[in-house]
Amino acid sequence: MFTKVAVIVLPGLAVFEFGVVCEVFGVDRSALGVGLPAFDLRVCTPTPGLVRTASGVSLQVEQDLTGADDADLVIMAPYPAGAAVPDAVLDALRSADRRGARIFSVCSGAFALAEAGLLDGRSATTHWRYTGALADAYPGTRVDEDVLYVQDGNVLTSAGTASGIDASLHLIREEFGPRAATAIARGMVVPPHRDGGQAQFIERPIPAECGASMEELLVWLGDHLDQDLPVATLARRLHMSERTFARRFRAETGTTPAAWLTGQRLLRAQALLEETRLTIDAVARAAGFGQAVLLRHHFHRALGVSPAAYRRTFRGSDKGCDLDLHELEEEFGARALSR
Repeated sequence: MFTKVAVIVLPGLAVFEFGVVCEVFGVDRSALGVGLPAFDLRVCTPTPGLVRTASGVSLQVEQDLTGADDADLVIMAPYPAGAAVPDAVLDALRSADRRGARIFSVCSGAFALAEAGLLDGRSATTHWRYTGALADAYPGTRVDEDVLYVQDGNVLTSAGTASGIDASLHLIREEFGPRAATAIARGMVVPPHRDGGQAQFIERPIPAECGASMEELLVWLGDHLDQDLPVATLARRLHMSERTFARRFRAETGTTPAAWLTGQRLLRAQALLEETRLTIDAVARAAGFGQAVLLRHHFHRALGVSPAAYRRTFRGSDKGCDLDLHELEEEFGARALSR
């Protein structure tokens, strides 16, 4: 479990992205009862003092890079892409990698990770404006411009701006579980997003440009995933024709209604498998898949494992690793289908 978090900032710091990681890791939510610790957040820079941001204001940073020496999670905040990175920062990133700390870059922060050699042979992403430059400058890095974030081993890289929220919540969910991530998301008043679960890559989520009416619909959908939700029903809620709704949905979310619902239902199923003893059939119904065979199909397609295998991996030893009859049936059925 990580509790010590160091954020490395450089001149030209992007204020929004910096604020995101401070909101996620700098607010004490230990009293919420969802398993979150009070993170020890340190903001570090090579030379303490005023750090000029990209927005024209300056940030007073009191701590030098020694604040990252024992951090469990080291975050490289965005700075002007292509700008020189001090050797001390590169050394701090390499040291964190050697000791097995988690390393997370937001937006253009990926350039510092690449310069430190941490992305050699790894998959990574950054803001779509910079993916070409990252790939050209560091040919040893597999750059994917069509994803929200990429986790490769202990290194997590995210795309631009609001994707830092999703990547941060991915870290929280992976380490502390879905209840903790949901609690933070609710406190930040952000709409639901798809995340990668066991998969390395994730498609682009609901963009920041999503209109208020569409965002309201998405929040409503998140509360009604167990229902039948045809496009005609959704279009009527926004007083649109089906064709107009489908075009508007893709324009504002980057995906189709069916794909978005499937992603959200997978998240719901993952949470239920992690947190409850519901049978696989019951999980399928509660998540909106209706039948276990559909849940199994989408799990294998998106995550590469069966629901029962996922439960054994993520439920934790405190909840036991024994399988009930329904889980055994599901597991053997999945194996038969894979032959």
